[in-house]
Amino acid sequence: MTDFAVDPVIRNLTLELADWPLSRVFLYNDARYHWGLLVPRRPGAIEMCALLVADQRQLMAELVRLPELIRPLPGVEKLNVGNLGNMVAQLHVHVIGRRKGDPAWPGPVWGHSDPQPWPAPEASPLAQAVRKA
Repeated sequence: MTDFAVDPVIRNLTLELADWPLSRVFLYNDARYHWGLLVPRRPGAIEMCALLVADQRQLMAELVRLPELIRPLPGVEKLNVGNLGNMVAQLHVHVIGRRKGDPAWPGPVWGHSDPQPWPAPEASPLAQAVRKA
């Protein structure tokens, strides 16, 4: 689809990793967390419930696949999955590998503190896992 574009806020905070059947997969550039985002490639999509049923099913399949890649990464004890949309309306879903004692634990990571960028985001464990998958 030629009119699909990723919100500039997402673009500025992430590294694009792959295109899956429905979603573009991103790495959130914060080395304190194994943090992925799924952005369905549907122009104007804001809410999951507004997607076609087939797209809803595909998104759910991808929401199983991404955590399966994050869960075995070093230090991951808990997965957080969230779709807020308060700051960026474009439909996107966060999947974050958490651990007890991480900088935001036990609270949410959103707005906790400034990100600490990966020295080489393309070499991050999540980027490597997505490439292998």
